[in-house]
Amino acid sequence: MSEGSHATIKEFRVSGPDAGPYSVAAGPDGALWCTLVHEGRIARMAPDGGLTVHGPVPAGPMIITAGPDGALWFTAFHGDAISRITPAGEVTSFALPEGWGPCGIAAGPDGALWFTRMHAGGIGRITVDGQVSAFPVPGEGAMPSMIAAGPDEALWFTLNQGNAIGRIAPDGQVAVHPLPTEGSAPVGIAAGPDGALWFTGIGTGHIGRITTDGKVTEFPLPDRSARPHAIVAGPGGDLWFTEWATAHIGRISPDGRIDEHPLPTPGCEPHGIAVGPDGALWVALEIGALARVAVA
Repeated sequence: MSEGSHATIKEFRVSGPDAGPYSVAAGPDGALWCTLVHEGRIARMAPDGGLTVHGPVPAGPMIITAGPDGALWFTAFHGDAISRITPAGEVTSFALPEGWGPCGIAAGPDGALWFTRMHAGGIGRITVDGQVSAFPVPGEGAMPSMIAAGPDEALWFTLNQGNAIGRIAPDGQVAVHPLPTEGSAPVGIAAGPDGALWFTGIGTGHIGRITTDGKVTEFPLPDRSARPHAIVAGPGGDLWFTEWATAHIGRISPDGRIDEHPLPTPGCEPHGIAVGPDGALWVALEIGALARVAVA
Protein backbone atom coordinates (compact mmCIF):
# COMPACT_ATOMS: atom_id res chain seq x y z
CA MET A 1 0.00 0.00 0.00
CA SER A 2 1.47 3.34 -0.97
CA GLU A 3 1.52 6.41 1.21
CA GLY A 4 0.36 9.89 0.47
CA SER A 5 -3.13 10.29 -0.87
CA HIS A 6 -5.82 11.64 1.41
CA ALA A 7 -9.52 11.42 0.59
CA THR A 8 -12.49 13.26 2.04
CA ILE A 9 -15.61 11.15 1.58
CA LYS A 10 -19.25 12.14 2.02
CA GLU A 11 -22.37 10.09 1.26
CA PHE A 12 -25.61 11.40 -0.29
CA ARG A 13 -28.82 9.38 -0.13
CA VAL A 14 -30.44 8.87 -3.55
CA SER A 15 -32.83 5.96 -2.94
CA GLY A 16 -34.12 3.44 -0.47
CA PRO A 17 -31.86 0.57 0.57
CA ASP A 18 -33.47 -1.88 -1.86
CA ALA A 19 -33.33 0.23 -5.05
CA GLY A 20 -29.76 -0.78 -5.86
CA PRO A 21 -27.69 2.17 -7.16
CA TYR A 22 -25.31 0.44 -9.56
CA SER A 23 -23.71 2.71 -12.17
CA VAL A 24 -22.99 6.44 -12.12
CA ALA A 25 -22.03 8.87 -14.88
CA ALA A 26 -21.54 12.59 -15.34
CA GLY A 27 -24.14 14.13 -17.61
CA PRO A 28 -23.77 16.99 -20.10
CA ASP A 29 -26.02 19.05 -17.82
CA GLY A 30 -23.51 19.16 -14.96
CA ALA A 31 -25.51 16.59 -12.97
CA LEU A 32 -24.80 13.04 -11.87
CA TRP A 33 -26.92 10.22 -13.25
CA CYS A 34 -27.31 6.86 -11.54
CA THR A 35 -29.06 3.60 -12.41
CA LEU A 36 -31.30 2.04 -9.74
CA VAL A 37 -31.00 -1.53 -10.97
CA HIS A 38 -33.52 -3.20 -8.65
CA GLU A 39 -36.13 -0.43 -8.72
CA GLY A 40 -35.97 0.08 -12.48
CA ARG A 41 -35.45 3.84 -12.35
CA ILE A 42 -32.82 6.47 -13.12
CA ALA A 43 -31.79 9.04 -10.53
CA ARG A 44 -30.40 12.50 -11.30
CA MET A 45 -28.56 14.53 -8.68
CA ALA A 46 -28.15 18.20 -9.55
CA PRO A 47 -25.01 20.15 -8.63
CA ASP A 48 -26.92 21.68 -5.69
CA GLY A 49 -27.85 18.22 -4.41
CA GLY A 50 -31.43 18.28 -5.68
CA LEU A 51 -32.66 14.80 -6.56
CA THR A 52 -35.02 13.72 -9.36
CA VAL A 53 -35.94 10.10 -10.03
CA HIS A 54 -37.16 9.12 -13.50
CA GLY A 55 -39.01 5.98 -14.47
CA PRO A 56 -39.98 3.28 -14.46
CA VAL A 57 -37.64 2.31 -17.29
CA PRO A 58 -37.06 -1.13 -18.87
CA ALA A 59 -36.15 -3.69 -16.22
CA GLY A 60 -32.67 -3.94 -14.76
CA PRO A 61 -31.00 -0.67 -15.79
CA MET A 62 -27.30 -1.46 -15.42
CA ILE A 63 -24.61 0.77 -16.91
CA ILE A 64 -25.16 4.41 -17.86
CA THR A 65 -22.87 6.60 -19.93
CA ALA A 66 -22.87 9.97 -21.65
CA GLY A 67 -23.68 9.63 -25.33
CA PRO A 68 -22.43 11.65 -28.31
CA ASP A 69 -25.84 13.34 -28.70
CA GLY A 70 -26.20 15.28 -25.45
CA ALA A 71 -28.18 12.50 -23.74
CA LEU A 72 -27.38 9.61 -21.39
CA TRP A 73 -27.61 6.02 -22.61
CA PHE A 74 -28.07 2.93 -20.46
CA THR A 75 -28.50 -0.82 -20.75
CA ALA A 76 -31.58 -2.66 -19.47
CA PHE A 77 -30.18 -6.06 -18.53
CA HIS A 78 -33.47 -7.81 -17.74
CA GLY A 79 -35.55 -5.78 -20.18
CA ASP A 80 -33.34 -6.53 -23.20
CA ALA A 81 -33.24 -2.91 -24.30
CA ILE A 82 -30.94 0.04 -24.80
CA SER A 83 -32.45 3.29 -23.54
CA ARG A 84 -31.73 6.97 -23.94
CA ILE A 85 -32.62 9.63 -21.39
CA THR A 86 -32.34 13.37 -22.05
CA PRO A 87 -31.29 15.86 -19.37
CA ALA A 88 -34.99 16.74 -19.11
CA GLY A 89 -35.84 13.13 -18.26
CA GLU A 90 -37.44 12.02 -21.54
CA VAL A 91 -36.81 8.30 -22.08
CA THR A 92 -36.70 6.46 -25.40
CA SER A 93 -36.08 2.71 -25.43
CA PHE A 94 -34.92 0.48 -28.25
CA ALA A 95 -35.88 -3.19 -27.93
CA LEU A 96 -33.24 -5.86 -28.46
CA PRO A 97 -33.74 -9.55 -29.22
CA GLU A 98 -34.84 -11.54 -26.19
CA GLY A 99 -32.03 -13.04 -24.17
CA TRP A 100 -29.24 -10.65 -25.15
CA GLY A 101 -28.73 -9.35 -21.59
CA PRO A 102 -27.07 -6.00 -22.39
CA CYS A 103 -24.67 -4.97 -19.64
CA GLY A 104 -21.78 -2.55 -20.33
CA ILE A 105 -22.09 0.41 -22.70
CA ALA A 106 -19.70 3.07 -23.99
CA ALA A 107 -19.59 5.72 -26.67
CA GLY A 108 -17.40 4.67 -29.58
CA PRO A 109 -15.11 6.64 -31.90
CA ASP A 110 -17.68 6.31 -34.69
CA GLY A 111 -20.49 8.32 -33.06
CA ALA A 112 -22.40 5.19 -32.01
CA LEU A 113 -22.84 3.38 -28.69
CA TRP A 114 -21.27 -0.04 -28.19
CA PHE A 115 -22.53 -2.52 -25.62
CA THR A 116 -21.90 -6.03 -24.36
CA ARG A 117 -24.41 -8.84 -24.83
CA MET A 118 -23.68 -10.79 -21.67
CA HIS A 119 -26.15 -13.62 -22.17
CA ALA A 120 -25.79 -13.82 -25.95
CA GLY A 121 -22.00 -13.77 -25.83
CA GLY A 122 -21.31 -10.90 -28.18
CA ILE A 123 -21.02 -7.16 -28.73
CA GLY A 124 -23.73 -4.83 -29.98
CA ARG A 125 -23.66 -1.44 -31.65
CA ILE A 126 -26.50 1.08 -31.67
CA THR A 127 -26.64 4.36 -33.54
CA VAL A 128 -28.21 7.41 -31.92
CA ASP A 129 -31.32 6.82 -34.06
CA GLY A 130 -31.68 3.24 -32.82
CA GLN A 131 -30.15 1.09 -35.56
CA VAL A 132 -28.67 -2.05 -33.99
CA SER A 133 -25.87 -4.31 -35.21
CA ALA A 134 -24.51 -7.46 -33.56
CA PHE A 135 -21.05 -9.01 -33.55
CA PRO A 136 -20.12 -12.45 -32.19
CA VAL A 137 -17.28 -13.03 -29.73
CA PRO A 138 -15.33 -16.31 -29.63
CA GLY A 139 -15.85 -18.57 -26.64
CA GLU A 140 -19.11 -20.10 -25.47
CA GLY A 141 -20.35 -18.72 -22.15
CA ALA A 142 -17.61 -16.07 -21.98
CA MET A 143 -20.05 -13.41 -20.64
CA PRO A 144 -18.88 -10.08 -22.11
CA SER A 145 -19.26 -7.66 -19.21
CA MET A 146 -17.99 -4.05 -19.29
CA ILE A 147 -16.72 -2.09 -22.29
CA ALA A 148 -14.66 1.06 -22.78
CA ALA A 149 -13.26 3.11 -25.63
CA GLY A 150 -9.53 2.57 -26.04
CA PRO A 151 -6.79 4.91 -27.24
CA ASP A 152 -6.54 3.00 -30.52
CA GLU A 153 -9.94 3.83 -32.07
CA ALA A 154 -11.33 0.49 -30.86
CA LEU A 155 -13.53 -0.73 -28.01
CA TRP A 156 -12.13 -2.99 -25.28
CA PHE A 157 -14.23 -5.30 -23.14
CA THR A 158 -13.94 -7.84 -20.35
CA LEU A 159 -14.93 -11.48 -20.76
CA ASN A 160 -15.96 -12.31 -17.21
CA GLN A 161 -16.23 -16.08 -17.64
CA GLY A 162 -13.83 -16.28 -20.58
CA ASN A 163 -10.88 -15.09 -18.46
CA ALA A 164 -9.89 -12.72 -21.23
CA ILE A 165 -9.94 -9.16 -22.53
CA GLY A 166 -11.44 -8.51 -25.95
CA ARG A 167 -10.98 -5.80 -28.54
CA ILE A 168 -13.44 -4.87 -31.27
CA ALA A 169 -12.63 -2.48 -34.09
CA PRO A 170 -15.31 -0.22 -35.60
CA ASP A 171 -15.54 -2.64 -38.55
CA GLY A 172 -16.47 -5.47 -36.17
CA GLN A 173 -13.18 -7.35 -36.17
CA VAL A 174 -12.63 -9.00 -32.77
CA ALA A 175 -9.42 -10.07 -31.04
CA VAL A 176 -9.34 -11.91 -27.70
CA HIS A 177 -6.40 -11.81 -25.27
CA PRO A 178 -6.39 -14.59 -22.63
CA LEU A 179 -5.39 -13.58 -19.09
CA PRO A 180 -2.51 -15.30 -17.30
CA THR A 181 -4.34 -15.94 -14.00
CA GLU A 182 -7.16 -18.48 -14.03
CA GLY A 183 -10.41 -17.38 -12.41
CA SER A 184 -9.64 -13.67 -12.52
CA ALA A 185 -13.23 -12.98 -13.75
CA PRO A 186 -12.55 -9.48 -15.14
CA VAL A 187 -15.35 -6.93 -14.80
CA GLY A 188 -14.57 -3.22 -15.00
CA ILE A 189 -12.32 -1.74 -17.70
CA ALA A 190 -11.12 1.78 -18.47
CA ALA A 191 -8.57 3.55 -20.64
CA GLY A 192 -5.64 4.74 -18.55
CA PRO A 193 -3.51 7.88 -18.86
CA ASP A 194 -0.61 5.73 -20.04
CA GLY A 195 -2.12 4.53 -23.32
CA ALA A 196 -3.10 1.12 -21.91
CA LEU A 197 -6.37 -0.40 -20.67
CA TRP A 198 -6.85 -1.20 -16.99
CA PHE A 199 -9.29 -3.74 -15.61
CA THR A 200 -10.44 -5.34 -12.36
CA GLY A 201 -10.00 -9.02 -11.55
CA ILE A 202 -12.93 -9.55 -9.21
CA GLY A 203 -12.30 -13.28 -8.85
CA THR A 204 -8.66 -13.11 -7.76
CA GLY A 205 -8.35 -9.64 -6.23
CA HIS A 206 -6.03 -7.88 -8.60
CA ILE A 207 -5.92 -4.94 -11.00
CA GLY A 208 -4.75 -5.70 -14.52
CA ARG A 209 -3.15 -3.62 -17.25
CA ILE A 210 -3.21 -4.58 -20.93
CA THR A 211 -1.39 -2.74 -23.68
CA THR A 212 -2.98 -2.30 -27.07
CA ASP A 213 -0.74 -5.07 -28.41
CA GLY A 214 -2.03 -7.48 -25.75
CA LYS A 215 0.68 -7.53 -23.06
CA VAL A 216 -0.85 -8.11 -19.62
CA THR A 217 0.54 -7.09 -16.22
CA GLU A 218 -1.25 -7.91 -12.96
CA PHE A 219 -1.07 -6.07 -9.64
CA PRO A 220 -2.41 -7.98 -6.61
CA LEU A 221 -4.40 -6.07 -4.01
CA PRO A 222 -3.40 -6.14 -0.33
CA ASP A 223 -6.62 -8.07 0.34
CA ARG A 224 -7.14 -10.62 -2.42
CA SER A 225 -10.77 -11.10 -1.31
CA ALA A 226 -11.65 -7.41 -1.87
CA ARG A 227 -13.56 -8.17 -5.12
CA PRO A 228 -12.63 -5.10 -7.18
CA HIS A 229 -15.49 -4.16 -9.46
CA ALA A 230 -15.45 -0.90 -11.47
CA ILE A 231 -12.48 1.24 -12.51
CA VAL A 232 -11.98 4.72 -13.95
CA ALA A 233 -9.13 7.08 -14.81
CA GLY A 234 -9.27 9.81 -12.20
CA PRO A 235 -7.46 12.57 -10.34
CA GLY A 236 -3.69 12.62 -10.17
CA GLY A 237 -3.16 10.63 -13.35
CA ASP A 238 -4.09 7.41 -11.52
CA LEU A 239 -6.78 4.74 -11.83
CA TRP A 240 -9.47 4.48 -9.15
CA PHE A 241 -11.56 1.40 -8.45
CA THR A 242 -14.26 0.08 -6.14
CA GLU A 243 -13.77 -2.83 -3.75
CA TRP A 244 -17.20 -4.36 -3.46
CA ALA A 245 -16.50 -6.83 -0.65
CA THR A 246 -14.45 -4.54 1.63
CA ALA A 247 -16.30 -1.22 1.07
CA HIS A 248 -13.12 0.60 0.02
CA ILE A 249 -12.08 2.83 -2.85
CA GLY A 250 -8.70 1.91 -4.27
CA ARG A 251 -6.14 3.90 -6.20
CA ILE A 252 -3.41 2.52 -8.44
CA SER A 253 -0.72 4.56 -10.16
CA PRO A 254 0.46 3.65 -13.67
CA ASP A 255 3.56 2.08 -12.12
CA GLY A 256 1.45 -0.17 -9.89
CA ARG A 257 1.51 1.57 -6.48
CA ILE A 258 -1.75 0.94 -4.61
CA ASP A 259 -3.48 2.66 -1.72
CA GLU A 260 -7.01 2.29 -0.38
CA HIS A 261 -9.61 4.41 1.41
CA PRO A 262 -12.45 2.98 3.52
CA LEU A 263 -15.94 4.28 2.80
CA PRO A 264 -17.87 5.70 5.77
CA THR A 265 -20.49 2.94 5.87
CA PRO A 266 -19.22 -0.64 6.27
CA GLY A 267 -20.93 -3.10 3.95
CA CYS A 268 -22.14 -0.34 1.59
CA GLU A 269 -21.34 -2.45 -1.53
CA PRO A 270 -19.71 0.06 -3.89
CA HIS A 271 -20.24 -0.66 -7.57
CA GLY A 272 -19.89 2.02 -10.28
CA ILE A 273 -17.37 4.86 -10.15
CA ALA A 274 -17.03 8.00 -12.27
CA VAL A 275 -15.38 11.39 -12.30
CA GLY A 276 -18.05 14.00 -11.67
CA PRO A 277 -18.42 17.46 -13.24
CA ASP A 278 -16.84 18.84 -10.05
CA GLY A 279 -13.63 16.85 -10.56
CA ALA A 280 -14.33 14.56 -7.61
CA LEU A 281 -14.90 10.82 -7.79
CA TRP A 282 -18.45 9.59 -7.33
CA VAL A 283 -19.32 6.05 -6.33
CA ALA A 284 -22.67 4.22 -6.51
CA LEU A 285 -23.39 2.40 -3.24
CA GLU A 286 -25.94 -0.39 -3.37
CA ILE A 287 -27.27 0.62 0.06
CA GLY A 288 -28.99 3.58 -1.63
CA ALA A 289 -26.41 6.39 -1.82
CA LEU A 290 -23.74 8.10 -3.85
CA ALA A 291 -20.37 8.74 -2.23
CA ARG A 292 -18.30 11.78 -3.18
CA VAL A 293 -14.56 11.19 -2.89
CA ALA A 294 -12.43 14.36 -2.95
CA VAL A 295 -8.72 13.64 -3.19
CA ALA A 296 -6.01 15.85 -1.75
